[in-house]
Amino acid sequence: MTFVKTTLSASRYGARVATHAARSCLAAARMMITATDSAADAAATPDDLMALLRASGLAPLRLGGRTLLPIVQGGMGVGVSAHRLAGSVAALGAMGTISSVDLRRHHPDLMQRTNDLPPGKAATQAAKLAINEANIEALAREIRAAREIAGGRGLLAINVMRAVSEYGPSVTRALECGIDAVVVGAGLPLDLPELARDHPGALLVPILSDARGVQLLVRKWERKKRLPDAIVIEHPRLAGGHLGAAKIADLNDPRFEFENVIPQSLAFLRAAGIEIPLIAAGGIRCFEDIARVQALGAAAVQLGTPFAVTQECDAHANFKRVLAQARDTDLVEFISVAGLPARAVATPWLVNYLKAEPKLQRAAHVKPRCTLAFDCLAQCGLRDGLPGWGQFCIDTQLAAALRGDVKKGLFFRGVGALPFGDQIRGVRELMMRLLTQRDAVTA
Repeated sequence: MTFVKTTLSASRYGARVATHAARSCLAAARMMITATDSAADAAATPDDLMALLRASGLAPLRLGGRTLLPIVQGGMGVGVSAHRLAGSVAALGAMGTISSVDLRRHHPDLMQRTNDLPPGKAATQAAKLAINEANIEALAREIRAAREIAGGRGLLAINVMRAVSEYGPSVTRALECGIDAVVVGAGLPLDLPELARDHPGALLVPILSDARGVQLLVRKWERKKRLPDAIVIEHPRLAGGHLGAAKIADLNDPRFEFENVIPQSLAFLRAAGIEIPLIAAGGIRCFEDIARVQALGAAAVQLGTPFAVTQECDAHANFKRVLAQARDTDLVEFISVAGLPARAVATPWLVNYLKAEPKLQRAAHVKPRCTLAFDCLAQCGLRDGLPGWGQFCIDTQLAAALRGDVKKGLFFRGVGALPFGDQIRGVRELMMRLLTQRDAVTA
């Protein structure tokens, strides 16, 4: 899947959406038929899920002194995985993850505080400070709310992109709030041990994509007297959102295949006398996927898109429908404003942007200030006029997706058919499905 897939037109996608809407009555009927089974799944307790895990033959994830379901819910911004989703996942005995990016959008009072900031160069620094303070406050609120839902079960994590300008303050605030784990991707978090120095009990989990990255990071961290508590191995050919490859042409590089990177990373760790659980991410959709990567030596899996379409996901219902109804042929890869390859659904805004991108690239230039005043990224293709990088405001487009604006939003999605097709189901049902062999599901 490459850039050429942008030939999918906005009108064609719109027709697809309209067709799905026309089928909504049939979908409702299907849901009524399966209501009895769904009710049974919804009633499943954490103990039931752990018993199902033991019977399944899959191994649990042992992390932070706890025995967990081998399922990690990936962090998804802006605001897609906030307190409701992360808390619900943790409550079932797995690891739920809050994405730190622009969480103020879930808090009307914080949005009101930061919406009417005065324009002009003199006010830019004050506006940036106000927005960043609002987001840090929102982060603390989300962690507290997720903890209430989790009820002391599972683990709660915060996902912070290394590429965001408030990476350090976000990590520090989450640790001060007692977050169980800090997950960092979109760049090598070589300084994470220093940031967490005063919190030795917090779990540190970098996201990497190949064995070379694992070796580099572990060796750097060893010198700082700290090792990762787990490492997420994310496959850029399969994952959604920002991808761990230098360019689009690299997405299919064999070095990223789980069959290569997991055994190679484990061989390096064993030779170094180190034991670190590896968590496979990207394209995981069913029990058989989990069994396959565990057979390769992975301790657990991380999923994003399947959790993004659950009832508990913090995004608008339209957001969930776009992801659930999309097929692999609807996905495109492009270079994000963060300078990284990214994968998303070819919705009207993205199709139109990619058509205009060559012209926007030719006109790229340094801007006097961030479009939204708060410089969400440390380096931004639009603000900094970087050639070859995306030329749009990523916070604006992701926020539009969060609130369900199908025409204007940027909808990140991973590859692969979802466990329940185009249906929106609960987190408990998803967990049950992931822990059940396909033959048992279809029997």
